[in-house]
Amino acid sequence: MKGIVFASPGFLYLLALLPVMVVLYILRYRRSNASLNVSSVEPFNGFQAGRFRIYLRHALFALRVIAVGLLIVVLARPQSTNSYQDVTTEGIDIILTLDISGSMLARDFKPDRLEASKNVATEFISARPYDRIGLVVFSGESFTQCPLTTDHAVLINLLREIKSGIIEDGTAIGEGLATAVNRIRDAKGRSRVVILLTDGINNRGIIAPVTAAEIAKTFGVRVYTIGVGTMGVAPMPVRTPFGIRYQDMPVEIDEEVLKNIASVTGGSYFRATDNNKLAQIYSEIDKMEKSRLEVRQFRVREEKFLIPALIATMIFLLELLLRNLALKSLT
Repeated sequence: MKGIVFASPGFLYLLALLPVMVVLYILRYRRSNASLNVSSVEPFNGFQAGRFRIYLRHALFALRVIAVGLLIVVLARPQSTNSYQDVTTEGIDIILTLDISGSMLARDFKPDRLEASKNVATEFISARPYDRIGLVVFSGESFTQCPLTTDHAVLINLLREIKSGIIEDGTAIGEGLATAVNRIRDAKGRSRVVILLTDGINNRGIIAPVTAAEIAKTFGVRVYTIGVGTMGVAPMPVRTPFGIRYQDMPVEIDEEVLKNIASVTGGSYFRATDNNKLAQIYSEIDKMEKSRLEVRQFRVREEKFLIPALIATMIFLLELLLRNLALKSLT
């Protein structure tokens, strides 16, 4: 950040003397002029051309006022200032673990649960530039879509590419959490966090969700769980001979398991029933898991009085030359 500051700003109050100088000059000029009553100015028409040189003597005073103003600025010592910030961060390692099973296409969220979850997660990632964030997806199986990275542009692109159906359907919550813990267990961040989002009940995989939670606790990984789905029924995609149709079906989320996972690992459980609630949940997690940020500021200043001092000196010399040479007869 560049700007001009003054080392001795108190001298700038002297600028108030400049209007006083102008007023005194005008009063003195008026007192020095004598009046003469004549019947006609025709005999003086020949003097009109010389009046311009007479007005030039006012230029001498104007030069002096400008020079005095510049000298006052010089006394105030103008300086340029450059500010630099040395930022030290101690980030958090976060694995987003996202359910991409077929039920995530339910349309109780807009446009559906999966797209809503991707949109909110994208905003969450963009708001945490100093953290390493990774992405694990699960359905009947689980895999790492993106390892921990600070290249959030790549992470967001990989998040947007996720679609339901790219792996076998089902809801393997334990498998998804275990994969996330395996990815984050050796991370060196100040804090290790998993955000697990699902809309169903664990029905696949060989690792039970509670077992995966115990593993997370062993490695000091805190898990925030989010259950996604409205209360009651929701329009779910159903495959029929005529293609995909949407039918209202009961929303079943194993909240007890999700609460248990969060409790064991020191995290929290949240229930998202619509797009706004889901955004609020991510915002709340964002506030709870903040990176430590240290900022040290350095300022480098450079004296800038030389230019106004040179200009003031040249103006004084110009006035001196005009007063004693070109306009000597008028002063």
